Amino acid sequence: MRETEFLTYSLIAHRGYHNIKNGIPENSMLAFKEAIKNDLIIELDVRILKDGKVIVFHDENLKRMTGIDKKIEEINSSELEEIHLLGTNQRIPLLEEVLDLINGQVSVIIELKSENKDRKLEKETIRILKNYRGKYAIKSFNPFSIRYFKKNFPSAIRGQLASNLKNKKMNIIKKVFLSRMLFNIFTKPDFISYNFKDLPNNRIKKLRKKMIILGWTVRNEEDLEYAKKYCDNCICENINLDK
Repeated sequence: MRETEFLTYSLIAHRGYHNIKNGIPENSMLAFKEAIKNDLIIELDVRILKDGKVIVFHDENLKRMTGIDKKIEEINSSELEEIHLLGTNQRIPLLEEVLDLINGQVSVIIELKSENKDRKLEKETIRILKNYRGKYAIKSFNPFSIRYFKKNFPSAIRGQLASNLKNKKMNIIKKVFLSRMLFNIFTKPDFISYNFKDLPNNRIKKLRKKMIILGWTVRNEEDLEYAKKYCDNCICENINLDK
């Protein structure tokens, strides 16, 4: 068994310990500082820019978080200084900047938002992580992204994101393979990050005997108590994570 217990040492702050009412946007340096202050594991998202830089940002488009209707893949890192998150003074950080801030103070889980087949995001993320000395794990909904890490950076702890995909419109064969995590035989994930609302189910119950299960995304105390019954740790937001 590979060492994954660090994923359970504290609750996991979804996109950092953010609260826009307090002027702290998701996936911002301020949100990560707050998570470190409260000794929380940090979960964040990464995407790749037009010029190949890896940024910490969730959406495919800038609009929700910045008001600018532009795809991430259309901008360069030189433009980031002028782009602000939800009207605050916070900007979109580079992954390298965030890892320099965290510097091993807490563990970090990096979700790769990987839709392209060129694997540029995976390649650049691996380059960055090879210089990082803190505890970290990577995860993705895309099993081909996880497989790339297995082949090219096998020392990284890998997680498969999943749910039952019941209400997701997609090819039925693809849905079966993804929802039942049939790619696991090739990707060999070290943990599963699963939608807690789709629990309990027998598949996760069996997998939990072999590996850690993380539940996403928990947004209130009642759901946290529910998710804890079926998961080893929870990815949370909008609740008092530092309890």
